[in-house]
Amino acid sequence: MDDDYLEQVLDLVAAVPAGRAVTYGSVAEVLRDRLGRGGPRQVGQVLAHAGGGVPWWRVVNAAGSPPARHATEALDRLRAEGTPLVADGTRVALRRALWWPDEDAFDDAAERG
Repeated sequence: MDDDYLEQVLDLVAAVPAGRAVTYGSVAEVLRDRLGRGGPRQVGQVLAHAGGGVPWWRVVNAAGSPPARHATEALDRLRAEGTPLVADGTRVALRRALWWPDEDAFDDAAERG
């Protein structure tokens, strides 16, 4: 994985506002449009290896579940931010919490980085 892709993933995840969430697939889709490459698994790899400095807990799978290995911590952080969760609290209520970046949000994150 090249540094440009890694930086773009981290910049995009850094732009996700508190109380909202994105899916690995939506991050990948935005980056495919911008860079012409990558997929949800690559996004997950970036976050697993270099995502400690960004709000990684705001990135969930297509069902709204955080990474299984860090589910308790992620759900605690999501709850603390007021992110809508499903009734049993085990995953994000994506219909209410999904965030999609506009160009300004993405560009602002890149400038902060």
